[in-house]
Amino acid sequence: MSRSSVTLLFSCFLIALCLPNSSAQTCNSYSFSSNREYSSCVDLSVLNSFLHWSYDQSAGTVDIAFRHTGTDSNRWVAWALNPTSQAMAGSQALVAYQNSSGVIHAYTSPITGTGGTTLAQGDLSFGVSGISATLENGEMTIFATLQLADSLLSTNQVWQEGPMSGGSPAIHSTTGSNMMSVGSIDFRTGQTSAGGGSITSRQRKRNIHGVLNAVSWGTLMPMGAIIARYLKVFKSADPAWFYIHIACQTSAYIIGVAGWGTGMKLGSDSAGTQYNPHRNIGITLFCLGTLQVFALLLRPKKDHKYRVYWNIYHHCIGYAVIILSIINIFEGFKVLDGQKNWRTAYTVVIIVLGSIAVVLEGFTWFIVLKRKRVSSDKYPHATNGANGVNGYGATEV
Repeated sequence: MSRSSVTLLFSCFLIALCLPNSSAQTCNSYSFSSNREYSSCVDLSVLNSFLHWSYDQSAGTVDIAFRHTGTDSNRWVAWALNPTSQAMAGSQALVAYQNSSGVIHAYTSPITGTGGTTLAQGDLSFGVSGISATLENGEMTIFATLQLADSLLSTNQVWQEGPMSGGSPAIHSTTGSNMMSVGSIDFRTGQTSAGGGSITSRQRKRNIHGVLNAVSWGTLMPMGAIIARYLKVFKSADPAWFYIHIACQTSAYIIGVAGWGTGMKLGSDSAGTQYNPHRNIGITLFCLGTLQVFALLLRPKKDHKYRVYWNIYHHCIGYAVIILSIINIFEGFKVLDGQKNWRTAYTVVIIVLGSIAVVLEGFTWFIVLKRKRVSSDKYPHATNGANGVNGYGATEV
């Protein structure tokens, strides 16, 4: 191979490296293969999406091209205007996907609800003409002309993508970027803003659900167990520890029921099954917690022959609830994607509670063993049972 050929190949290689690929392009550097041209465009904040448009003031129309890169024939894409809020409910959407025959299907879909939305075809609140779509090189593009009233020239926009299932659009992910794909747009001035930083109504409900359960099942329940296990060693704390323990666990259960209820409502609103482990553990926790509360009504007296069996049941169920609670709270953090500070804060709480438990475990065993030794020296013929279970002479749970 000649020196000139090598130089030519090397130059081509450098040019190829410098050329941006479709996923790295900005909307300003993009050229449509169909020689379409648009006067304005914006790089949308998430989901590798771009919007191009031209506003015709005299006709009151907006020609748009919505592009979503990094997709394939197993995904659907959508772009919408929402006159009422930065959310899915109320959106007037343009949807596109490739059907089983390889044909690109583009249509309009008014979205009236949230959970279980099927993107059914229907007319929008404004006129749409010339809707079509293409899928080329992993990029889906929707083209359309919108007939917009003045009130819709500056409004909210929503864009989304999700999987296909059985030839129809299935529910999209409800975490991360899919929950931040909202913003506002002014077709006249070209000004846009990203609304992903704002908290949607659904995200607010999730936050409330997370806080209620982290405080109740994840914090108050372990605190109540620590109080019951360690404070009863101190005779001066009897019977105050018992009432503090009951107050702590009862409060945890009441708040936990509220958290469980919000979780069930959130689950019914989203038809997806991606959070079944979190949901199933939550239902199990509610059942075990309820059994634990009702068991208090059947608690035998301390001298009853069945009291020892009740104590075993009470301790086993109680510790099972605490362990499952901590596991499920961290499962819940997976749903609250993008809020790692919550996970960090709760991890600190668990470390603090665990450290307190370790210190108190050693300290209380020291007191118990010392108490037994003093008792043995003073009453050498007395039985260990005189000091109660594990040397605890205080009231049992």
